[in-house]
Formats: sequence, C-alpha cells, structure tokens
Amino acid sequence: MSRFFASYLAIALSGCLWAAPALADPCEGPLPTKGTAFSGIVRYVGDGDGLCVGPAGRPDRWIEIRLADFYAPELHERGGMAAKQRLARLVLGQPIQCRAGRRSYDRVVAACTLRGRPLGALLRARGGVEGGRGWKR
Repeated sequence: MSRFFASYLAIALSGCLWAAPALADPCEGPLPTKGTAFSGIVRYVGDGDGLCVGPAGRPDRWIEIRLADFYAPELHERGGMAAKQRLARLVLGQPIQCRAGRRSYDRVVAACTLRGRPLGALLRARGGVEGGRGWKR
C-alpha cells in the first residue's frame, strides 16, 4: 500500500511541476496609427480591458486593443477574472467603433464605443471596478 501511495504521490507531484505552455492571444493584425478610426467585431477578450476586433476566422487581421478609458485588475489579481467575464459578456461578438491612441507593448490603446456609448462607462455601469497594477486612483 505504501509503495502504491509513493508512486501516486510521485506522479501527482510531477504533474504539478510540468510547465504548461503560456496561452498567447491570437490577435496578429497590424495596428492602426494614432488618430485612426477603425471598427470591427470583437473576436477575443484577453482580460478585463483587452480585446481584439477583426474579420471572422482571420486572426492575422485582428487588431489587439487595450481600452483607453477603463483599467481592469490583472487576471491574477482579485477581481481580474470577473472583469474579463464582464467585458466578454458586454462585447464578444458585437461590433465596436474605436479611435487609436498610443501603442502599449504589442497593442493599440484605443477609445472604443458600443452602440455609441464608451466601453469604460458601460463597464462601470455594470459593476466594473478599476484597479490593478499601475492604476492611478
């Protein structure tokens, strides 16, 4: 019995130590220049303030966006997963309109609207609370 338990424990521990590959977002499209207006259907939500828009089945043309008017907690922080789910419920599969701002890493910071209303205001109206690393109160 103890030999079985030792084997089981070794297998369980090795499973915990196995490095899972990081899942990268699928958005690979070229980013618009600052000031450019663009629109598209939301195809992917990465976290509470990050998403991608573009044509169906063409991640090579999906534009990765970080919302300019809402700063969600990071996924690993308290409220991070709820923020992602809130954004997904609001915009996934919906057409949005955006205006490109500066770049941040490999995405564009953009002011976006859904049916003419700013996404940040819509998220706050649905209980979204800003926070996370780098957020200025």
